[in-house]
Amino acid sequence: MSVVESVLVVGTGLIGTSVALALREHDVTVYLADKNPGAVRLARELGAGTEWEPGVRADLAVISVPPQVVAEQLKELQDQGAARFYTDVASVKAVPLADAVRLGCDVRSYVAGHPLAGRERSGPAAARADLFLGRPWAYCPIEETSPEAVETLLGLIKLCGGEAVRVAAEEHDRAVAVVSHAPHVTAAAVAARLAEAPERALGLAGQGVRDVTRIAAGDPALWTGILSGNALPVAEVLEAVAEDLKAAASALRRSAADEDPAADREAAMDWVTGLLDRGVTGTGRIPGKHGGPARTYAAVTVLVGDRPGELAKLFQIAEDAGVNIEDVRLEHAPGLPLGAAELSVQPPAAATLAEALRRHGWHLR
Repeated sequence: MSVVESVLVVGTGLIGTSVALALREHDVTVYLADKNPGAVRLARELGAGTEWEPGVRADLAVISVPPQVVAEQLKELQDQGAARFYTDVASVKAVPLADAVRLGCDVRSYVAGHPLAGRERSGPAAARADLFLGRPWAYCPIEETSPEAVETLLGLIKLCGGEAVRVAAEEHDRAVAVVSHAPHVTAAAVAARLAEAPERALGLAGQGVRDVTRIAAGDPALWTGILSGNALPVAEVLEAVAEDLKAAASALRRSAADEDPAADREAAMDWVTGLLDRGVTGTGRIPGKHGGPARTYAAVTVLVGDRPGELAKLFQIAEDAGVNIEDVRLEHAPGLPLGAAELSVQPPAAATLAEALRRHGWHLR
């Protein structure tokens, strides 16, 4: 695997700056470039690297710009001789590759890439050095791609803590349509109902609606570019989801039709139950920690005051009890200075953790 000693990051948003921060932890020399001088300045102040001067050549250039302009940026950088090899982090792969060929880019030195990691927040201020730890990082070499370019990208992925996954560009785009792009649009459609909801309804909002709509807070301009670059695969998934939702609505209406026979109303609800069952099956297929099979954890829910250091106390009690916390979910109580922390642990450890928490005066729910 090639040693990466210097990297040029073009586009100092969330992903680009997170790549830079991860590399700086390994003392890699990082150069930063962005059409927005303020973004470069903030990334630099965060310790992500130094501003790039044209003429400086890096081992690898990471292009962190919207999918529709990746190829143009690649061509410009190659014309300047900015790096030995090039990659990108856009969440669409077929369009940038096709555009690169059309523009006459040197595709031997370019490996299309996509780290499947992100946050609802955007910009360099939201960047984290650990953003890619254990996360899949797709890379899509084509026949012309040089082995040296691939090895250099694999070196970068390793430094960032990602898990390299080789996949063809078209297969990648179909996959992310199912696991990322269509879910974002679906979440946005649900969240859009909240824009018109009465205040009384919003006051009743619980953790469920927050879970469903969390990703809908993403930058609309960024997501418009992503969706336009993967339009057909996303449309196919959305059409399938829409068919299920339309059928569910129809079934619910039939179940509420008092004039229909009871057997027909029951059959309608059976269809809804079948959809819910398929949802449980699909959720169970999502990989668990470290990319392994999904696992079922026990939940220990404890009331937590809205004060600094409360979560740290919980984690310390768990550590002292020899219990590993697999996941944490917080639910806030509207209008009250407290919330509930749901601690996911291995089932045999649940009783041990619960007993330790009670012993230290915590209230469990």
